[in-house]
This record gives sequence, structure tokens and C-alpha cells, in this order.
Amino acid sequence: MQIITTLAELRAWRKALYQQNKQVGFVPTMGNLHEGHLQLVQAARAQCDVVIASIFVNPMQFGENEDLDAYPRTLDADKTKLIAHHVDALFLPSVPEMYPRGIQQQTFVEVPGISDIICGTSRPGHFRGVATVVSKLFNMVQPDQAFFGEKDFQQLQVIKTMVKDLSMDILIQAVATERETDGLAMSSRNGYLNEMERKNAPNVYLALKSIRIAVEAGERDYRTLEANAKAFLDNKGFKTDYVTIRNADTLAEAHPADTNLVVLVAAYLHTTRLIDNLHFRI
Repeated sequence: MQIITTLAELRAWRKALYQQNKQVGFVPTMGNLHEGHLQLVQAARAQCDVVIASIFVNPMQFGENEDLDAYPRTLDADKTKLIAHHVDALFLPSVPEMYPRGIQQQTFVEVPGISDIICGTSRPGHFRGVATVVSKLFNMVQPDQAFFGEKDFQQLQVIKTMVKDLSMDILIQAVATERETDGLAMSSRNGYLNEMERKNAPNVYLALKSIRIAVEAGERDYRTLEANAKAFLDNKGFKTDYVTIRNADTLAEAHPADTNLVVLVAAYLHTTRLIDNLHFRI
């Protein structure tokens, strides 16, 4: 696996692949890789000639009181996993390489509307940071396809919208959420949970499934379903940020006539913010 740390190296690597007419698959990450990330790599490996991953903990998408400094960094273990999954190249840019003029002076990309709801309400500026860094990475890597997990459903929709709006010639591939055996969605932040919190965390998925079961049984009072799920989580010791049933195509609040639905949840266990979703059709 080739390690690339600068844009100049990356462009030289990419230029050689253009000359060979190779399909390039890209898996952007913030590191601390788990099985969910590796499923993205496997999907890229299955569909592309060459696979490149990136690891960059993006300061632009962290708020003032969020966990940038504490975010787990496990580079040696990450490299081992990527090599075992036959990744061809790993891009490891520094913050100055990504933001040469500093974050405050950086030109940014913002996807209006969809960035300002749900998680965007709780984390103002977060999706601007995501859109900016992903657009920069796309410009740097020039992939044919890029692979993202469905666990971050709103992020996925933001990126798809950005790619469409900016006429980027990149196919965005969504990969299903990878779960632990008890249903908890795999996440780098699960490592923050203590033993008791870890045992409690799968209740997030139970809340999602309870809504899906009710909807599939014919219930259409979505606001009551949301309130009941929030009460369930709060009673389990969570501080629930939101539980919301949305149109999966637009992320607008779901109406009874909608058939493509996603239920999204964000809830805190102590200081750890867990997010999850369940996408289904009726």
C-alpha cells in the first residue's frame, strides 16, 4: 500500500492511473477504522480497479464543544487493516496540507436547506465542514466512485446533493450500515462508551425498529410515534436529541402518503452522541 501525504504526490499517482484508464474507488475516513469502514473498502474493491482510502480528522466539522482533540487516532492499526483489505493507496494529509491558508480563511462549500435540519440544527456548521472537506478530497483524488456508509444518512444526502449541484462526475455509492450482533450501529464513537453504557446503547436500534414495525402495521401518526420513541430512550437514561420520521428522498417530515421513509435518531449517553437510522419502504 502506497502512503501519500501531499497533494503533489497524490496528483502524480493519479496521473499515472489516468494513462492506464483505471477505475478509481475512494473511501474517505477519519480513521479509527472498524468493520463498517472495511465494508466500504470491500465494496470499492469489488467495483473498481484501484482503491484509495484517506484518513483525515477534519477540524472544520467539529463544533466548539465537540471531541476533536479526543477523537481516537489509531493510525498503525488502521494501516494494518487497510493493507489486509488490499487497499492500493492511503492519503494522509496534514491540516496545513488540506487548509493551507487556515480554516478561518478557507473557501467553503455549503449545501443549503438539507444541511440546516435534523443534525444540522444541533450541530450548526457541521455539514459545511463535511461538504468542504469532501469536495476538496474529491478534487484532490479525482475518483470515479466514492463510497459512504448509510449510518450517516443525512451526511450521505448532503454529499449526493453537493455532487449533483456542482456537476461532479463521481458516482456516490451507499453501503448498508454494519451492526454489532446486538444491533448497535458500528461507530468510532462507540469506543467512548463504558461497560454499562455499551449495554444500554442497543436501545437506539430497538427504538428505530419499534417505529418501523408500527408503520408497517399501518400506523401513520408519525408525531406520536416519534414522541413515544423519544420517551422510551429518555426512560432508558439517554438524553435524546431527536427522533424523526422523514421522507428518505428529501428529508422533509414524512406524511402519510410517503412510501420511502427513513427514521433518524440522535441521542447522548453521558457525553457520547450516538446516531442511527432505519430506511424502509411501505
